[in-house]
Amino acid sequence: MTRSNVAAPSVVSLHAVALGCVLLLVTSALWAQASPFHVGAQSLVTDIVAIATPIAIILVMVLGIVAATGRISWGWPIGVLIGIAVIFGAPQLVAWIRGLFGV
Repeated sequence: MTRSNVAAPSVVSLHAVALGCVLLLVTSALWAQASPFHVGAQSLVTDIVAIATPIAIILVMVLGIVAATGRISWGWPIGVLIGIAVIFGAPQLVAWIRGLFGV
């Protein structure tokens, strides 16, 4: 009986296969986490909204009073209201635009 040229699986190759299987199972759990960019961007949006909310309230009150007394034109308060809508509606606008392009 002759011996074939195919070597028997060694312990090292069995360990390599086992390690590969473990890595395949672990990577699915790792990909389930949110990306660092998404977490950072969401944190930034939350912080900006928290800071901008009281500023927007005070700005609308002051511009409304000043425009009502006739010291500035009504274009400024209207422009500020549009800006506030864009700032606070940014997440919805981004989601809508991403939906348009299928991203």
